[in-house]
Amino acid sequence: MAGFIHDKLDTKLLALYIMDRAAAPIDFDTFADLAMCDPGVDYFQFAEAVSELTDSGHLDQRGETYAVTDKGRRACAAGETSLSPVIRQRCDRRLAPLNQALKRKAQVRAQVAEQPQGFDVCLSMDDDKGSLLSLTLLAPTREDAQRIADRFLEHPDRVYNGLLGVLLTNDDRSERQ
Repeated sequence: MAGFIHDKLDTKLLALYIMDRAAAPIDFDTFADLAMCDPGVDYFQFAEAVSELTDSGHLDQRGETYAVTDKGRRACAAGETSLSPVIRQRCDRRLAPLNQALKRKAQVRAQVAEQPQGFDVCLSMDDDKGSLLSLTLLAPTREDAQRIADRFLEHPDRVYNGLLGVLLTNDDRSERQ
């Protein structure tokens, strides 16, 4: 078989390597796509390996997503040098944009909650050091609340910078008082 992945053990190590470096739990399709970094990876063998790793407690499946367990991290640390450096580099390159997106998703959140007088839209944004913004707005309808949440998720930096711009800029009225 062509490539660096030759058997189920290699496939399992590859799966553990990917999950050990994923910034958050990922769904199976994303997981499988990341694993197809070598012509030696067979989709069906990969699916079977993931199932076995889940059954053995190396991976945790919650709903549609998978995450590595402590047992899986230890196994990965013990066996990752068995994976070709080429495969590890390919995985790292493929994981970089996904991890960036997962990290951003974890740092920018919006929730809609029904209240007696309308709908609360709770917006929050963090960076690596902690909270940057936490804001709750009241919207009259669920549709308005969802539109606010969606726009915040699309452009959190514009909302944050806009608020800072308004709050930190001296305007003519404040200078006259």
